[in-house]
Amino acid sequence: MRLLADVFLLIGAAFACLGALGLVRMPDVYTRIQAGTKAVTLGALAFLIGAALLFPQWWAKLLCILGFILFTSPVSSSTIARAIHLSGIKPWRAPTPEASGQAPMSPQAAKPAEGRR
Repeated sequence: MRLLADVFLLIGAAFACLGALGLVRMPDVYTRIQAGTKAVTLGALAFLIGAALLFPQWWAKLLCILGFILFTSPVSSSTIARAIHLSGIKPWRAPTPEASGQAPMSPQAAKPAEGRR
């Protein structure tokens, strides 16, 4: 049981770290909100399951905390995203070659040469 709890705790910590990395690496506020909300919510879920396996006498309290997190995290995320959208911030778009000043590439130029590897 201890090993299973440790696995869930490590999974929760990994999701939390990936969520934090997503907050730093994503290009705009919309994708940052998604990375933070989804990864950290899953991390909290795994972490609380691991804690419930370690401390079975706390399962009712941990279940209440889990329900609170699973309800409030997506609701607050969508509320923040709506406020950002209403403030006029546009989502990030990948730059196109024309917008970056590069000449567009023809389909023939994009294909590798037949004889070379």
